[in-house]
Amino acid sequence: MHSVVIDPQGTFQLAQRPDPVAGPGAVVVRVRAAGLNAADLQQARGDYPAPPGWPADVPGLEVAGEVEQVGPGVTGVEPGDRVMALVGGGGHAERITVPAELLLPVPDGLPWEEAAGFPEAFSTAWDALVDQAGVRAGDRVLVSGAAGGVGTAMVQVAAVSGAHTVASVRRPELHSRVRALGLDGRVDVVTPDQEAAHAPYDVIVELVGGEDCLRRVALLRSRGKVLVVGVQAGATAALRMFDLMLARAQVIGTTIRGRSHAEKTLLAATLRTSVVPLLAQGRLRVPVDATFPLDRFADAYARLAGPGKFGKVVLLP
Repeated sequence: MHSVVIDPQGTFQLAQRPDPVAGPGAVVVRVRAAGLNAADLQQARGDYPAPPGWPADVPGLEVAGEVEQVGPGVTGVEPGDRVMALVGGGGHAERITVPAELLLPVPDGLPWEEAAGFPEAFSTAWDALVDQAGVRAGDRVLVSGAAGGVGTAMVQVAAVSGAHTVASVRRPELHSRVRALGLDGRVDVVTPDQEAAHAPYDVIVELVGGEDCLRRVALLRSRGKVLVVGVQAGATAALRMFDLMLARAQVIGTTIRGRSHAEKTLLAATLRTSVVPLLAQGRLRVPVDATFPLDRFADAYARLAGPGKFGKVVLLP
């Protein structure tokens, strides 16, 4: 099969790899679409290695496709089933082996490219906002970098939870598209310099990072929370600890890739029962910024690294 690989110099190449085989408890998925994420670029730089058990040099954390092989001990899954999954790596290829517990059903009629952009973004958003921050109806939530793949998911999960969401988007030309993500009108869109005017917030989602990002602690309501989810603009930031103390606030760092298989299985079960139905009902959607065939992987990664995206960048093997 064809696969994108990361060579020893940290650059992406297209290579041939052996077709995978479905072992016990796993299936082989024919990949119809695969989402791109910042973690792919971080892995190429050597900053974010794949966890044990996943290909060390093949990027790709989310896939959608058809089941081709079913391994021993797998029940409830048949060849031809339309599935999607959050994986530890190896998704940017024509086929991939996936533990059956991680599979999610693709709703009828959902295009492959949208299915491929769902698992990582909405796993991250639901886990961070609902499971960790405990977002509730009536909360005020600020999402920085809200036009990207995870950002658009965060905005929607906050809104569908009943929170009033303030989406911070640097580019004004994207504001109307982000605002439209709030199906019930619970989304305001601002530029970064307007965030303070809409404070205080119960939850702040940090998706950008940078040396000044933790100044947002001063915008929290008492007992508020900052969720640090992305740090593409810089992984080191100063924190005025007195602001944290005055607000009796929490700063929570989170990532999913390095979690145990048991934790990932539990998160997949939560998405299967609580989040995929919202996608099927049209209450959540996956904006797709651009799609590329597998042999144009370089263009896809360049688009991922570039500015002005709205939603996901997706490869179509």
